[in-house]
Amino acid sequence: MNPVTHAFVIAAAALALIAVVEMLRRQRFRERHAVWWLLAAVVSLVVSIFPDTLQFAATAVGVEIPSNLAFFVSVILLVIVSVQHSSELTRLEEKTRTLAEHVALLELRVRLLDAGSGSGTEAEDDRTDRGR
Repeated sequence: MNPVTHAFVIAAAALALIAVVEMLRRQRFRERHAVWWLLAAVVSLVVSIFPDTLQFAATAVGVEIPSNLAFFVSVILLVIVSVQHSSELTRLEEKTRTLAEHVALLELRVRLLDAGSGSGTEAEDDRTDRGR
């Protein structure tokens, strides 16, 4: 690898690591979501600084072309992140459904209490109905 390409690869890996750390610092990522991205950025930085580590890892695993190992590990990482996000999405959808049911029950209770007390005026009822 020529020196310019090597410097570019190191700079790109360092920039990725800085971006992930900065997003963590600004609370754009939660820690549990950033773990895999931090791991990927650190591994990328190590491999970019010491390219022979990828060759060593490929030989140790039995992969002939080191870039194939890098792509395989990248795909595995993306699958893990995707599964993690799908799991959280499912959990959040369940919470949203439960909250919507609670809100609907509370709205029904408020309407029944208003109707039972007779304190609501027709003008208030019209404004409430138009807001929905």
